[in-house]
Amino acid sequence: MQTELDARELIQTEPADWSARVYGAQPFAGAGKSNSGLLVPWERKLGRFVLPRIPLWLETYHLTLLTLVWSIGIVVFDYLAASNLRWLWLTNLMIVFHYFTDHFDGKVGKYRNTGLRKWGFYMDHLFDYVFLCSIVIGYSFLIPQKAMFSMLLVLCVMSAFMFHTFLMLAATDEFKVSFSRFGPTELRVILFILNALMIGFGTRGLRGSLPWIALGGVAALSVLAFVAQEKLWQIDMKAKQEAD
Repeated sequence: MQTELDARELIQTEPADWSARVYGAQPFAGAGKSNSGLLVPWERKLGRFVLPRIPLWLETYHLTLLTLVWSIGIVVFDYLAASNLRWLWLTNLMIVFHYFTDHFDGKVGKYRNTGLRKWGFYMDHLFDYVFLCSIVIGYSFLIPQKAMFSMLLVLCVMSAFMFHTFLMLAATDEFKVSFSRFGPTELRVILFILNALMIGFGTRGLRGSLPWIALGGVAALSVLAFVAQEKLWQIDMKAKQEAD
């Protein structure tokens, strides 16, 4: 792992335009995300401002591991929200913290040339799944027992999106983390708004929306799977023709 001195020397000697190293093609496909989300242009502007100002003692692996802290916080605050929904404001704070640490952990590593590409890929996405589970577990405290099956369906569908992403990475060496104009940041925005609505209007809307969320997810996954299998079929046939 890089020391603080190593990071400081790198930042001083690198040219001002480091965006190609952070956002450009990576030697390990899993380290280079393709994201077409609506908020990506603003995120890149934010990155250019924030990255040079992150303290040198705060390393890429610190940011990755902090996801576990935010995930525990979500479960705890949602548990408390079962008796007072205002605790969901702290859940929203955990979501905001997770956005910053998850968004910048890999970028800090590329910016400082830490070298933790495969470690970062594995740990980052392992903890992304932990974060997803914490959201589902937390919401389970806010709904009646009869709605648990719907919540389980939502977890299955959301996990399937992650599964699809990693299958396509293995098959194509393309790590695409957004679907159309919807990506991880847009999902966090929706969660933030949903929590705010529950604070104001109660949890009835959450209970009623779960089956529709699961159904919409299945429909989106069906479209993704159809498009993916066509793309992979064409890749296989092209490779076969070249071999012949």
